[in-house]
Amino acid sequence: MTKSERGTAVNRRSLLAAGALIGAAGVATAPQASAASEASAASGRYARGMAVLRQVSGDRGAEVIKSLSDVAPDLGRYIVEFAYGDVYARPGLDLRQRQLVTIGALAAQGDTASQLRFHLDAALRVGLSPVEVVEALIHIVPFTGFPRALNAVQAAREVFADRGTAFRPPVQTDERDRYARGVEKLVEVDGQHGLDVIESLRDIAPDLGRYVVEFAFGDVYARPGLDLRQRQLVTIGALTAFGDTAPQLRVHLGAALRVGLSRGQVVEALIHVVPYAGFPRVLNAVTAARDVFGQLPG
Repeated sequence: MTKSERGTAVNRRSLLAAGALIGAAGVATAPQASAASEASAASGRYARGMAVLRQVSGDRGAEVIKSLSDVAPDLGRYIVEFAYGDVYARPGLDLRQRQLVTIGALAAQGDTASQLRFHLDAALRVGLSPVEVVEALIHIVPFTGFPRALNAVQAAREVFADRGTAFRPPVQTDERDRYARGVEKLVEVDGQHGLDVIESLRDIAPDLGRYVVEFAFGDVYARPGLDLRQRQLVTIGALTAFGDTAPQLRVHLGAALRVGLSRGQVVEALIHVVPYAGFPRVLNAVTAARDVFGQLPG
């Protein structure tokens, strides 16, 4: 190595060392993060996202973003820009519908109490009633089980207490035969395909088929408080976030169309799950939707 080359190598090492020190100082003082945050705040996506976030959560959302500034400011920026600036701001579903999908997705995962409380409060803020919120949580039982629904109801109890919300919870009073009531609701939601599923269980688990009819449809789906389109939004959110439910998801995507949701609204519900359950589960759900749409005329 010539004297000139040695000098160049020393200079390069010195620059790298200086860069490392500057980077370390940047972590301590966060001028670069601050500049990035200021640039983001001026961007259209950030401004749009923050406006939607405040609409959904008031000042609470902004406080959550601010709380990340000392440890993960980019995470806060991604929440604002992507979850709210990109996803929540999309047309196709209103904020009440989006919160139903969100509640279904978060409750189904079972380990999201803090985020669920935030979004239960947001659901009330955007106009869902306490009855609708509780019904959405009861609705997930046939799809994700009692433990997750019990945890979600406890989160709702805490939110209601914090807000001073009082209401009279609905109680099912339909005295008709549960099986007959369930068959009626099953056909309304799933058509003949629903009955075919029940019949397919007759040779191996007939009681399972009866429980589907009596409990899932005769008890849960037949409850007051949510209409069928709202129930299918909760179902789509829950099954998509739960994962590994492609056959059941296909059935309920078809049911969503049957009860009056459009293809566009179904796809919007799937996209809406991305910030809460990630791209892989939503990509799988979109594949299921493609299969369902492909079997329909037009």
